Amino acid sequence: MPEGDTVFLAGRRLHDALAGQELTRGELRHPRLVQHDLAGRTVLEVVSVGKHLFTRFDDATSLHSHFRMDGSWHLYRPGRPWKGPDHQVRAILAVPERVAVGFRLHDLDLLPTEREDTWVGHLGPDLLGEGWGPDDAAEVERRLRADPARELGAALLDQRVACGVGNLYKAEICFLVGVSPWTPVRDLSDQQVHDVVAWAHKLLSRNAWRPEQSTTGDLGDGAQHWVFERGGRGCRRCRDVVQSAGQAETQHADRGSPEREDRIAYFCPTCQPGPHPPLPPRRRGRRPQQQSVPRARY
Repeated sequence: MPEGDTVFLAGRRLHDALAGQELTRGELRHPRLVQHDLAGRTVLEVVSVGKHLFTRFDDATSLHSHFRMDGSWHLYRPGRPWKGPDHQVRAILAVPERVAVGFRLHDLDLLPTEREDTWVGHLGPDLLGEGWGPDDAAEVERRLRADPARELGAALLDQRVACGVGNLYKAEICFLVGVSPWTPVRDLSDQQVHDVVAWAHKLLSRNAWRPEQSTTGDLGDGAQHWVFERGGRGCRRCRDVVQSAGQAETQHADRGSPEREDRIAYFCPTCQPGPHPPLPPRRRGRRPQQQSVPRARY
């Protein structure tokens, strides 16, 4: 599932392309919405709330979309070929100079703007929300502590705690704070809880305006992340082997239908002390080759 900064950037690009303009084409191909034609409505704005997007129109309605695992919005110049098969298109919003095409948007709804809370009212503070401040951070800390027995990794992915963190940032935040993803929240110090929230906001904010997602401060190929998707490779800090294991998470909590599902968690056993699943036996021989440590730009 995309991280919150990916959805934020998609929303900003859609807003810049469509806001203030009347739709020359407004086709919805989702099975529940095929009877609606949005042509003639003016787009007021496109806003993101966590991993949700709302395209708001001048008739007080909003088009809600959620990417799930594989959805996306593409922008094209009129007449340019689309980079995706026609049968995956669920929405087409066109203005004179741009065409927005929504691919694989399994969650697509047209609703009164005043009822957007139906989809997002239960969520925690948006880490990329306008005006984020100390009160928002304190509320996320409170929600983290509300279930002391919960594993930190699971809590970070719960959008009811805070909006925006996905599996990538979960792994990187736990590494930067220096704790195992399986650490119960009750075992974290007040400073560690504070740091978890601070890193979550900092990392998403610094990646929100670009497609590349770097948590190390380095945009070089293969140098963007500390542990995410680096299982079996040497830790950038200590040379121990980065491990990966499944961690049970509450999925889809931001869409109102929680499901239990294992997600891969990445961690360094040396840099991130705390509970974790049994690790495979270490191989004899050389330790993994030391990787160059990215410069600390964050």
